[in-house]
Parts: sequence; structure tokens; C-alpha cells
Amino acid sequence: MAKQTNIRLDDAVKAAAEDRAKRRGLTLQGYVADLIEADVNQARAAFMAGAATFLAQYADAFEAEVGEDRYPGPTEGLAERAPRDAA
Repeated sequence: MAKQTNIRLDDAVKAAAEDRAKRRGLTLQGYVADLIEADVNQARAAFMAGAATFLAQYADAFEAEVGEDRYPGPTEGLAERAPRDAA
């Protein structure tokens, strides 16, 4: 569900933002929402890339410490006994 947020902009910044929004065919609200979403997604992507690099660098150490069978999957036959609407 979307939530409303209020921000304060100085007059010159607001005018420039409205102009940029108009050139993109957006409302000021849509323009600001797109900017925030892009920033959040960029931060998320940077985090995930860093995490992947970290895991790649230390995969051998993790494997040596916990091994492949440390956390086995579900017991055989468990999936067949689970209710079909189970999450």
C-alpha cells in the first residue's frame, strides 16, 4: 500500500523539479517517487553485489567450516505429506 510523504522544497528547486517532471511526462509526485525508488534500488543492487563478492571470496572458508551436509534439505517424503496449500 502506498503512503503519503510531505517534503519541503525551496521555490527554485521546486520549479526545476516540476520542469523536469513535465519533460518526463510525470507529475511532481511521480517524479519524486521515481527518484526515491531508483536510489533505493541502486543501494539494494550495490549491497547485493557486495554480498556476492564477499561470498565468492570466502566460499572455500565457509565450505571448510560448515560443509555441504551441515544443513540438509527436508526429510525425504516430507513434501508429499505437506498440505497443498501450505506455504
